Amino acid sequence: MKKIVVVGAGVIGLLCAYEIRRRGGDVTVIDKGEPGGACSLANTGWVVPSFSSPLPGPGIVGPTLKWMWSADSPVYIRPSAVPSMASWLWQFWRHCNSGDHAAGLAAVTSLNRHTIELFDAIKADGVDFEMHEAGLLCAFMTRAGYERALANFHAIDAVHSLEIHELKGASLMVKEPALSDDVIGGILIAGERHVRPETLNAGLVDWLNRSGVEITTGVEMLGVTQEGLAVNGIETTAGHIAADVLLLATGAWSGRLARELGFRLPMQAVKGYTITIESPAVQLRGPVYFPEKKVVTSPFEGALRIGGTMELSGVNTDRDPRRLAAIRRVGEAFLPGCFEGESQTEWMGMRPVTPDGLPVIGRAPNYDNVYLATGHAMLGVTLGPATAAATADLVLAGHTGIPVAPFDPSRFVEPTRT
Repeated sequence: MKKIVVVGAGVIGLLCAYEIRRRGGDVTVIDKGEPGGACSLANTGWVVPSFSSPLPGPGIVGPTLKWMWSADSPVYIRPSAVPSMASWLWQFWRHCNSGDHAAGLAAVTSLNRHTIELFDAIKADGVDFEMHEAGLLCAFMTRAGYERALANFHAIDAVHSLEIHELKGASLMVKEPALSDDVIGGILIAGERHVRPETLNAGLVDWLNRSGVEITTGVEMLGVTQEGLAVNGIETTAGHIAADVLLLATGAWSGRLARELGFRLPMQAVKGYTITIESPAVQLRGPVYFPEKKVVTSPFEGALRIGGTMELSGVNTDRDPRRLAAIRRVGEAFLPGCFEGESQTEWMGMRPVTPDGLPVIGRAPNYDNVYLATGHAMLGVTLGPATAAATADLVLAGHTGIPVAPFDPSRFVEPTRT
């Protein structure tokens, strides 16, 4: 039996290990931190097939250029980080066109097609986690923002059926009484879900432990040993680990590991921040998104999480208090009193983003038995089960019926000139 080593114990790595082990594979997981302890720890846990649009798109460049130098704007690029990410930014902006956006939307929507039933299957398989089925409400303070979002949802609806409800006046307040009177309209996407990510991670770890999977923490991968194009083991801070297949699910750090393995993977960390209020005074009836400000909320059992924003400042764990202050201002504007409660916890996570905004799923360039599952941006929880199913197919059988060709890692390889 092949020994499969998964590097990375975030939600993607844990789901891949779960899917491989569920099919009988021999899998080991290592991580330099604790399972689910990085970007997977305190995000808002959305399961939202309606958000299948890749980040780059038409009309993005102008607002981004306006926002990028303001530390409390929805999108912020730290000036000192610009030189190191100039190439990535240029590639990202090149993908901000209608053709690339439509192709990316079709690809992600196709991967998302069975998301909801996959989560139901994981639950039925004995993975214990908190999941809610309240749909997703988008709230707006401007007519322009409302119309722009509605057009985007209808574009997704054309390729993946959505249940869209336009809410105004009394119908909006009945759906979410906590909203400010300044909110002029809402769009409800019924059928969407959200999970508390800490519980999903913990549930997967528990299932893997019960199923005989070894999860080793505090261990960092340093390199690989190989024969020809096949890896036969990895070198770590805890010594050598034999491997017949290597799967990298290392999120924002994937670009650095790819360089060490000799191939190109342009990956940037887009930081997001959250504030979790325990025993909140404001009890939301479901998750609410404020698209005009890129701020999101998720109500959990006994807690409310508010977060969002996009910050490009490199792969590091630095926190910018101005980003958290901006979230607080937006939260109070849309949901007065939302930060009142028993206690608060602030958090930052690095979401891995490629310049075309698409995940990276498949075999690594120049290797016969190295695979990647990373680059999911803000959709790690949403796309995790489908990514895991496709990855398990690839590492165990060498092929998959799930449409992952648009996510091939080789798309970043420079063509050979003749």
